[in-house]
Amino acid sequence: MTLLEVDDLRISFGDKQAVDGLSFTLEAGGSLGIVGESGSGKSTAALALLGLSGGSVSGKIRFDGTDLVTGAPWKDIRGARIAMVFQEPLTALNPFQTVGDQIAEVYRLHTGATRRAARERAVEVLGQVHIADPERRARAYPHQFSGGMRQRALIAMAIANRPKLIVADEPTTALDVTVQAQILDLLDEVRATTGAALLLISHDLGVVAGSTESVIVMRDGRAVESGSTESVLLSPRHEYTRALLDAVPKPGNRDFEPGPPLLRVRDVHKHFPQRRRGSFRKPPPVRAVDGVTLDVHAGETLGIVGESGTGKTTLARMMVGLIPPSSGSITFDGVDIARRRGRSVQMVFQDPLSSLNPRRTIGESIADPLRLSGVRDPRTRVEDLLERVGLSRSEYDRYPHQLSGGMRQRVGIARAVAPSPRLIVCDEPVSSLDVTTQAQVLALLEELRAELGLSLVFVSHDLAVLRRIADRVAVLKDGVIVEVGPTSEVYDQPQHPYTKELLAAVPVTDPAEARRLRALRSTVGR
Repeated sequence: MTLLEVDDLRISFGDKQAVDGLSFTLEAGGSLGIVGESGSGKSTAALALLGLSGGSVSGKIRFDGTDLVTGAPWKDIRGARIAMVFQEPLTALNPFQTVGDQIAEVYRLHTGATRRAARERAVEVLGQVHIADPERRARAYPHQFSGGMRQRALIAMAIANRPKLIVADEPTTALDVTVQAQILDLLDEVRATTGAALLLISHDLGVVAGSTESVIVMRDGRAVESGSTESVLLSPRHEYTRALLDAVPKPGNRDFEPGPPLLRVRDVHKHFPQRRRGSFRKPPPVRAVDGVTLDVHAGETLGIVGESGTGKTTLARMMVGLIPPSSGSITFDGVDIARRRGRSVQMVFQDPLSSLNPRRTIGESIADPLRLSGVRDPRTRVEDLLERVGLSRSEYDRYPHQLSGGMRQRVGIARAVAPSPRLIVCDEPVSSLDVTTQAQVLALLEELRAELGLSLVFVSHDLAVLRRIADRVAVLKDGVIVEVGPTSEVYDQPQHPYTKELLAAVPVTDPAEARRLRALRSTVGR
């Protein structure tokens, strides 16, 4: 039975055509993935299913016998018959209400249930999405939940009214691979247990591989390819689909002969004190990094992998001298890192928008380290750098908000390269980028490393990315290195259970392998 029928859907914003003739059907209880880069129109199309696109809509959207384009009864549809799971749960949840109250409010709005019954339903669905101790956690606020728990709470809110369709718009973007796998497994479980259909929006073909029965690939507002997930991902017909698949990180051909140790980390600890609350005894410090010893060799790329909260960003910041260790030593070429900051060691941050001054042009931001090193008129040098990282010289006078995410990350790389460092530490530099932009940035970093003789430390939660770029990988868990070795060995013969857990969560574009990994995860529990 067809639940959703979309025919010749067109959505425009003035003279901008965001969606241009999209058509598809979704069966009751079925699953469909819509994949494409940022700006492809996939999220705009998804929002139109709830009357939230904000543009001029034409064509046909027929859901469960109701025309959603011409006068839909949205009060009876949004949150009840069609529910949405948004990309960023922290902005989708009210920070001033407890999680349980927000779920109960949605349930009461559509069912007229009593406060007590709504509260019981909120606790029930929180348990259904595997939040431990749901009775207690229902009284918590969104900021008291981790990113993965907040996304589970949004899924709980989505299923509270037993909808027929769940629309999940990039529900795993920027989550750790293990948390991402848990959320995708949960959506699959919810579909199986509730009978709801799933429309999954993503820029990552690996995300939809094991979670959908059919796929639509969108580009510039149009569907360029569609079909069963197996046929689209294993035998793509359109060149754009093939390009997306080619951009998925694959094992690199590393032919690396290590030079002498350049950066040496010896028994480094970093502890952060916690505030005393009320009259209670002072709590123990947070052991963010707890006894790390490793070397970065001249000319190599060392990958550091771990989930959020494992201490990898804290370690990265100590490596460049931004924060001092509580104990232990970090030396660069035999000299304490605190005395070698600047020209020798630079950093590329995860979010270039927040690390660039919004009131200064990108050219001036790149020029800063050059001026500090004594270059009086750095404009020509900066324009050369812009070209080297794949931007045009004219970008010098533009501001950060005028650039795309990928362009801003190229600016961050140009700024790091400007003072001619010997080591660059990259902290999650591609985690929020489309797969094609991600591939371009990784290729750029590899080219610069070879051309300039750089050493790189590449921090990531994604082992697939590190397999592409790293010569060696160090696996960090709870502030401790649990495994380190050549990338191929860590991938093919992982020794530590945590490394095996990370590998089992890496998205793959082969649907059969994705299902095998899901079954493997289910045997070890969540």
